[in-house]
Formats: sequence, C-alpha cells, structure tokens
Amino acid sequence: MAANLTEVARHAGVSIATASRAFGEPDRLAPATLDRVRRAAAELGYATTQAAVGTRTIAVVVPDAANPVYATLLKAIQGQAWHGRHRIVLFDADEDLRREREAIELGCRTDGLLLCSPRLPEREVLDLVGETPHVIVNRVIDGAVCVVMDAERGPTQAVEHLSALGHDHIAYASGPHGSWADEQRADAVARACERFGIRLTRLSNHAASIQGGRAGAAAAVASGATAVIAYNDLVALGLEAGMAELGRACPDDVSLVGIDDIELAGAVTPSLTTVRMPITRAGALAVDLLLQAMGGTVSPEETVLPSQLIVRGSTAPPRAPR
Repeated sequence: MAANLTEVARHAGVSIATASRAFGEPDRLAPATLDRVRRAAAELGYATTQAAVGTRTIAVVVPDAANPVYATLLKAIQGQAWHGRHRIVLFDADEDLRREREAIELGCRTDGLLLCSPRLPEREVLDLVGETPHVIVNRVIDGAVCVVMDAERGPTQAVEHLSALGHDHIAYASGPHGSWADEQRADAVARACERFGIRLTRLSNHAASIQGGRAGAAAAVASGATAVIAYNDLVALGLEAGMAELGRACPDDVSLVGIDDIELAGAVTPSLTTVRMPITRAGALAVDLLLQAMGGTVSPEETVLPSQLIVRGSTAPPRAPR
C-alpha cells in the first residue's frame, strides 16, 4: 500500500500538520524542515500517491459562507486542491439543517466531501455520506476522519489571562444551536473558570455574527460580568457595539475576548484580544486527508491543530477591585 501523510510525517520526524504545510504552505517552514519532509515523501512514494488520485471534484459544505472563518477556510481548501488541479464545488447551508441535509446529499454525487462544522446529528451525517470519501472539519464524529481546531488550550489561556487581570466574574456568549465547537469552547471555559475560582454566566445561543453579538449585549450587561468570552470574533465585535449603545465601554467597563482571530480582529479599536485558530492549516490538511481517502489509504480518525491566545487592547483589569 502506498504511503499516506501520517507515514511521511513519522518518517520525517515532524507532526502531521507540519507535513501538510510542506505541500500546501511550504513558505511557512524552515528550509531544513521542508527538505526533510520532501525527502521523506520521495522515499515513501507519497508524491506518486497524490498524483495517482487524478483530478477530482470535491464538494465543500459550510454553515455560512459569509462568515470570514469559512471564507478563509475555503481559500485554504481551494489553494491546496489547486496543486492537483482538483475542482471545488461549494454548498452554503446558511445555518439551515434542511439545506445542510440537501447539500450533503448533492455533495455525495462528487468524488469526495469536506464537511465544515456540520450541524446535523452525528448519526445522520454518517448515514448521509454513506460510502462517499469524506473528511469532517472542526467537529469530531466517531468513525470519520476529522480535522479539529483545538477548543481547549486557547480558551483556557483566555480565562487564565482574565483571571490574572483580576476578573472574578466572566460571561460566555454562546454561538448557534447545534454547533459542536460552541459546546467544546463553552465547556473549556467552564472548566477553566472552576480551576481559577471564577464565577461563570453562560449567555443564550445567538447567531455567529455581529448581529448575534448585538442581540446578546443586553444580557451580557445584565449579568454583571466584568469580562465576556464570545463564541467567535464576530459575536465579540457585535457585543462591543451593542454594549456601547448601552453605555458600557470596552475595555474600561467590560473586557472582551473573541475566538478565531479573523483579520478584522486586529483592525478595530480597541483591537480584539482573541484565540487564534489554525484555520488555513485545517483547510489544507483536510484536503490532503480527503485525497488519501480517495486513494484508498486510511488516515487517523482525529487530528487536533493547536490554538493560542493573542492579547490585544480589548482586555484590561476590571474598574472596581475584587
């Protein structure tokens, strides 16, 4: 059996994410590391495996194509697929379970599926994809090949950062219903708050958008929390705008932390403290793993890519002392 990316990574002595970057984002690697991965691939015949797949059509299903996270993910998927001149077909579910179901059914008519943050129940997703080669991005589904952006380390760092600033009451602004990532992030924040002795208020679910954040602003203010960790950057930015309309300034009155580190996060004033997610790496790796599945090779069921807190201007010590 021909080598897969996991075997190339092991042979080169690097992580699977680093091995993937050697083919999708080579400029991000040190020359010595890039050379080591490429030599390992050549020795194992990995490049031949990729070429043997041939030109394929890949269906990509996303919950909301307007969300900058999925735009970045799609760009990475397209870029990685372009190396093999594979075609990409996009399906936007628009946060609608019926549309997501239909999109998966249509996507099964292509050569392979990339399902990004699917909202449908686990069993239904597996029933719909059937024997079609597929990879799940940003959700863990037992029995499927999954590429996950770590929802534990970065959010935990965010709580630790807020605790060090002196915050003892944090709110978590939830994302959309059915979001696996939202549950993982909320649970990580809850565990970290318990560890640091911080009171936690979980706010209601809202859309993963600026308007969703605005809708949750009144509840965030009413909670009395001096800091809010949001499901994503868009929700955090919406919270900031909504709370400003209610007379609360960031970070003087309320500190804000987002998740994802979209480009806008560093361009607003104050710039947004956020958890950087490896979105581009996830997209490139997902394509590699899907091509392996199309070629008949077996990949690990779950690959977790690391997240990291990026501290900017939206967090500060609370105005009142403990």
